[in-house]
Amino acid sequence: MLTYFYIEIAAAILGALALLIFIIHFLRVPEIKAIFKRKSFTVPLAIFIIMFFVGMFANRTYPPHFALPPWMQTHAPHGPTAALPIDKILDFFQDTSQFKVVDDIGADPNAVPPPINRSEPAVVDIELVAREVIGEIADDIQFNYWTYNEQVPGPMLRARVGDTINLTLKNHESSLHVHNIDLHAVTGPGGGATLSKVAPGESKTFQWKALNPGLYVYHCATANISTHNAHGQYGMILIEPEEGLPEVDKEFYVMQGELYTRGKLGKKGLVPFDSESLLDGIPNYVTFNGKVESESRMKVEVGDKVRIYVGNGGTNLISSFHVIGEIFDDVYPEAAIGSATHKNVQTTAVLPGGASIVEFTAEVPGNLILVDHALARMNKGAWAVMEVAGEDRPDIYRPVE
Repeated sequence: MLTYFYIEIAAAILGALALLIFIIHFLRVPEIKAIFKRKSFTVPLAIFIIMFFVGMFANRTYPPHFALPPWMQTHAPHGPTAALPIDKILDFFQDTSQFKVVDDIGADPNAVPPPINRSEPAVVDIELVAREVIGEIADDIQFNYWTYNEQVPGPMLRARVGDTINLTLKNHESSLHVHNIDLHAVTGPGGGATLSKVAPGESKTFQWKALNPGLYVYHCATANISTHNAHGQYGMILIEPEEGLPEVDKEFYVMQGELYTRGKLGKKGLVPFDSESLLDGIPNYVTFNGKVESESRMKVEVGDKVRIYVGNGGTNLISSFHVIGEIFDDVYPEAAIGSATHKNVQTTAVLPGGASIVEFTAEVPGNLILVDHALARMNKGAWAVMEVAGEDRPDIYRPVE
């Protein structure tokens, strides 16, 4: 996992030593020593060196304390960041062996809780664990993900309007950072964040009542919020209306997210978080369910009515969600439940920290490709495949010879 990182360190150290030896030998040459004794050379050189550092000082970027509310941590290229804070770097490498390596960080899109089949509100207990782990973005490219329940996105949650929910958040003892949770379905300060701040090894529970139906994002809201979300700490909760949702044959859970890493796209090894790319809004990777897909996990049959719960963990990009080879029969715009759905939609916008619900019937066998139709993002990983099995439908789709 750290092989490429150690190679980089070794190259930097050996390269610096070689340069130092070269400079020492260079300065020992009599002609060079004579030049350094001339004031006409040393005075301009000294002025240049002094002015170089003065210029660096004058152009230094300082954390703008006005950029966020005063109780939140600001975030600037040279300001506080949770990338690998100076006071955490040694801890990180000392404790690397304690970080769990997750074989498949990507949440299973099939892991949708079953519909709520009851007519009365109930008390629902939910437990989540915040944990910092190592997972693969793609083959041989690792990242320090911050997760709920060791997956990205965190597990999909499901409840009903009127339910009273006891949510327990535990922060695993191996974590290096404080975490909490903000659920957009919660009515109250911070969406639960003010009641759930947990240090490593700590656990807290808070209670809330589900007042509004809809599909809602949840995420970590510990300062700096954007940094936590950009490490993968987000998920979704569905609050069903009293009458429930119309029955379908298949339901899937898909969230788009962004990963900001140092180095170029495809750099091998453990890639550090890049806070400047986060501020610029230019991620190296845009993924569905936390990583670049390696195999299709969504499978349906011809004739199946399909519903996809689509979310956007952000932190910067609006998703233009589209399924190549299908038209959405119904779209719940911005995941609103209770208003009219949009019919016959080709592409729907999913805002950062927002969601949508799309439904269609799979009419033709083959592979359907889920994309963000800002298509350059496909090159960064924003795609997934849904396999449709069944008999051909030449009345709908066929070659002409």
